[in-house]
Parts: sequence; C-alpha cells; structure tokens
Amino acid sequence: MEHEVLIRLGVFVSLFCLFALIEAKIPRRHRTQPRTGRWLTNWAIVILDSITLRILALALPLLAVGAAIDAETQGWGLLNSTEIPFWVKVVATVLIFDFAIWAQHLITHKIPILWRFHRVHHADRDIDVTTAIRFHPVEIAFSMLLKIGLVYLLGPPAYGIVLFEIILNGTAMFNHANIKLPLPLDAVLRRILVTPDMHRVHHSDKRFEHDSNYGFALSIWDRLFGTYIPQPEKGHENMTIGLQWQDDRPSKLGWSLWLPFRK
Repeated sequence: MEHEVLIRLGVFVSLFCLFALIEAKIPRRHRTQPRTGRWLTNWAIVILDSITLRILALALPLLAVGAAIDAETQGWGLLNSTEIPFWVKVVATVLIFDFAIWAQHLITHKIPILWRFHRVHHADRDIDVTTAIRFHPVEIAFSMLLKIGLVYLLGPPAYGIVLFEIILNGTAMFNHANIKLPLPLDAVLRRILVTPDMHRVHHSDKRFEHDSNYGFALSIWDRLFGTYIPQPEKGHENMTIGLQWQDDRPSKLGWSLWLPFRK
C-alpha cells in the first residue's frame, strides 16, 4: 500500500510524544528507576525489533500487509470468498485480530518457552509509554508469523490490517502510559478500551494479577473469558511492577536480551 509505512510511523511518533508529555505532567505513579537508562534500553530493543522484522522480510516473501494483498489477489481466505461490504470486512478484521492478539498474549503466559521471552516485557520495573515497545525480538518475530498465518486464513483487506496495526500500537502506548486519569473517566473508558489503570494490574509482580487483563485495545475479551481484575490488591501507588526476583538490571540492554536464556 502506498505511504503505509509513513502513515503508521507518523501516527506512532505523534502518539508517543503525546502520551509521554501527558505522563510527564500527570503521572499515576512515582518512578523507581531513572528514566534515561530505561528509555535508552527500551528504544534500543524496538530498533532491534525493527531490524528483526526486516531480516524476516528477507526470509519470507511477505509480511502482514503484503500477505493481505497477496491473499486478496489469490482469492484466499474466508473474507475473500464472501460477498459482504468492504467496511464490514474492515471492522471484522480489527475485531478478529484484536481477539487473536489477546489469545496470543494469554498463551505467552501459559507456555513456559514463550513466557521466557515475554517476561522481557514484564521485567520493566516501571511502566510507562516505552514499556509498550519493550518486546524481545524473538517474540516480535513469533507474533508476526502468527499474524501472517491468520491473514492467509482470514483473507482480510490490507486497509483493515493497517488500521488494526495503528489501533494496536496506539492503544498499547496509551494503556502502558503512566497517566493519571480521573477515576470516573477511567470507569467509562474501560467499558470499551483497556485503560492504563486496567493494564497496570497486568504488570504486577503478583502471579494472579499478571495472569489477568491480557487485552491491548478492547477490554471485552478479558470480561468474556473471566481474566478481568479491576484493581490491584495493594492499590496502584503501592503495587510492585515487574518480576518478583528482579533488581535494577532490566534497564540494561544486554541483560534484557539475554533474560530468556537464564535459568
């Protein structure tokens, strides 16, 4: 698609700056670590993620958006074999892929080898807008392979995939941001969207809390499948973010990348 990368990058940078500014002005929690070291590490990880996807693109003929265009050309996938309005296909794409990301997130907590890589995300001792981009390159590659497979099964329009990726990135940065929303506003928003207070529970060091609230965009999946916890046991100001056994090392790039391979 023409200008797809520029559109996604422009929205990403704009929203990142917006949420970073808001959380600097009205933070929900005090930081436990200096911002500079954490941010450098988290940004370095997302750069490595981007390089990983570029390498993956060399090994595979197409990534998610390209696969959607190819599936449409070949007539492959459920949506490409049905005569329904284009806008319905786009909405269905966003909903189905949002559920798929929810399900993927859940299994990364349940399957030990996947949890080894996903815990790099959870090892962040503070949670803010940069936590949303802190995922191990192996997990990013795994996620992309799952998306490509689902694209060929579903046959979604490419515009639907682009819209989904924009929504996913935007809502992930929003619900990881250290933003203090008024409680009445949070209560209304979380009926539809995953809010910062809702997702922060997921980053608790308590196992029963971080095995909850798996959603990134829509909050409905956790409510439907019984994985919703409204508030942390200790409250947002007193809860501990991260893993039970960690120290300050998650702010270091080498330690974070090697974490999945540690006992």
